[in-house]
Amino acid sequence: MALKQIKSQIRATDRTRKVTKAMEAVSAVKMRKGQERALLGRAYAATAFKILSRVSGSQSAKNHPLALARTGNRTLIFLITSDKGLAGSLNSAVIKEALKATESIPKEHVSFVCLGKRGYEFFEKRGYRVLAHRVNMNDIVLLEDMTELTAIAIEQYVVGNTDKVLLTYQNFKSTFEQEPVLRQVFPLDAEALEEAVKGITPTYGKYYQSNYQTEKDAKVASTYTIEPSEEVVIGELFPRLANILIYHALLESKASEHSARMVAMKNATDKAKDVSRLLNLKYNKARQAAITREVSEITGGIEAMAQAE
Repeated sequence: MALKQIKSQIRATDRTRKVTKAMEAVSAVKMRKGQERALLGRAYAATAFKILSRVSGSQSAKNHPLALARTGNRTLIFLITSDKGLAGSLNSAVIKEALKATESIPKEHVSFVCLGKRGYEFFEKRGYRVLAHRVNMNDIVLLEDMTELTAIAIEQYVVGNTDKVLLTYQNFKSTFEQEPVLRQVFPLDAEALEEAVKGITPTYGKYYQSNYQTEKDAKVASTYTIEPSEEVVIGELFPRLANILIYHALLESKASEHSARMVAMKNATDKAKDVSRLLNLKYNKARQAAITREVSEITGGIEAMAQAE
């Protein structure tokens, strides 16, 4: 390879490294903010699910339309992905979870509510029914912003258009570890809520067990006097808690997205450094070979001139 081509590759690699380094720095700032929002929201979400698990044993709760189980296979999935790529396997892992959950279900029995461009484009291009989607979402999303999308799932389940509502997203575990998870939203039941709380509770660190439901608490049977009535309170409580579940999943997904992108850009920056180092080594070797060749040609010329004399 000519020296000019190698030099051009070195410059291109250095430009790429500067871009990935800048993206790494931006993602690091967003990651810290996203992690803080997700972790601080865990106590609120876990407490809300704790309330629901304590009242879910009542007859009014069992008879609520959102708690009634059905035997059909019509499925609505809340799919939370990112709007942008360059985040490793973040989006593909969530999409795989959704495909796994629907692999035995006919396509016409599956519908989606998509939060994020990547998941929406994937399933929309493949002919799946998308009831609603939201893309280009800001990192700061309010709980009230999710009410409209949650209402779609509630309506679909209450009127009988779907038999199950699922939620799949990336659960944040640490900066270097995110886990794609699949949660059940409707029908609401104690087992699904207990599973959700287990996924929320950190296993170590600042937020470990501080404000979360323990296994002992989950098994305590309590009797409540509910005013004005169980039906009215549970009718207000169930939709709100479903909204919290979806909102918290979005916070977790945002924290996971920025963490995964920061790690991916760091790996890309490190790889660009390695490539640049190898290209520089190759350039120096090629340059040295060219100099040696030129010296040899000059020496040969001098010797030829000396012999001619």
